[in-house]
Amino acid sequence: MALYTFKGGVHPHDGKEFSKDMPIMDLKPGKELVYLLSQHIGAPAKPCVAKGDRVLAGQKIAEAGGFVSAPIHASVSGTVKAIEKRKNAVGDYVDAIVVTNDEAYEQVPEEAPLSLDDLDRDTILARIREAGVVGMGGAGFPTHVKLSPKAPEKIEYVLVNGAECEPYLTSDYRCMLEYPEQIVEGLKCILKLFDNAEGVICIENNKPEAIKVMEEAVKGEKRIRVAVMMTKYPEGAERCMIDAITGRKVNSKMLPADVGCVVDNIDTVIAIQEAVIQGKPLTRRIFTITGDAVKNPRNYAVPVGMSYQEIIDDAGGFKSQPEKLISGGPMMGFALYDLDIPVTKTSGAITCFLKDVVSEAKETPCINCGRCVRGCPARLMPFKLCDYAEHGDMEKFDEAYGLECVECGSCSFSCPAKRPLAANIKAMRRTLMASKRK
Repeated sequence: MALYTFKGGVHPHDGKEFSKDMPIMDLKPGKELVYLLSQHIGAPAKPCVAKGDRVLAGQKIAEAGGFVSAPIHASVSGTVKAIEKRKNAVGDYVDAIVVTNDEAYEQVPEEAPLSLDDLDRDTILARIREAGVVGMGGAGFPTHVKLSPKAPEKIEYVLVNGAECEPYLTSDYRCMLEYPEQIVEGLKCILKLFDNAEGVICIENNKPEAIKVMEEAVKGEKRIRVAVMMTKYPEGAERCMIDAITGRKVNSKMLPADVGCVVDNIDTVIAIQEAVIQGKPLTRRIFTITGDAVKNPRNYAVPVGMSYQEIIDDAGGFKSQPEKLISGGPMMGFALYDLDIPVTKTSGAITCFLKDVVSEAKETPCINCGRCVRGCPARLMPFKLCDYAEHGDMEKFDEAYGLECVECGSCSFSCPAKRPLAANIKAMRRTLMASKRK
């Protein structure tokens, strides 16, 4: 059977052996939870509680700050300790609601589960919006906005991203093994919004157990199938997945809806099911802690607002002091300098390495080997873009289609000269986009 794939890409060591066989464990937080008000694309949420208020688990504590925004709900019961600036994972200080956990875990009254047959389009979207569901694969785009394209009748594919091509991460894999019925029902909630769409659950062929479980779960579903993809990075990137499954191309000036597609990741689809059918807000996410530096790699269901340090402590701490800690995976994650930061809706993993092989690598001149070009899924010339970035030549960077970079890091991984291609290109992209906005 032919495997779905795209041109370009690379094959890093997947590192999934550390945590792929570890079932998802519920993890209770400590005494203080921090809910950042900026944990999604768009306007920050606005507090609807005050210092001293008692809140319940599942209670809304911040309203959406606009259409492209999302509300935030408490994951524990307790007292609002403060509304103040707190650090996020990249070191910025942003507004946050701090709640002292009373450890009673008293919840708002649960709703009776609803039947999808009884729900119309507007009700489904309203329940997703009120639950604060955002893209949990990392982007954090409010899901009710993504599922409200101008022409819903033109959507032909709803792609569920189960590729999990990022090395070391295994949370989506465990979800497919443990929550297949929820994934299918969440996808059916989305398909009810798009009468002409087919649902496709996309999984790389290095996950045979997940493929088997999901194929069994979709038996008898007329509008849902499983697509087996080639194991290759970045197979799970939105543009690459659309290209692989449909053959359609998306550029930086387009949205997936422009080519008749909607893409959501596994954890997001589960959150949609919980919001639409069960009436549950998004207060937890599945989280992987992995790498050769942590004593007990695990997959957890962690409450939003919990500290990264508490997760590491529950996993047994470190074998010895790691040289590199990454929020996310090694290809698209970013280095952590502090563990006193809270889990957000878009936090997915901590990857812990005994050795920092990137900082040990010595950069040498480009040898014009073309490996970065062959690996680039956007079919760009990263070595040229890096040169323009290093010289601050914004005009030539733009002319060479620098904005089409998907920031996957395949170029840096491929480069035998160890040039920081991805970092330089990413920085120039940010500068150019800011310039265009002005």
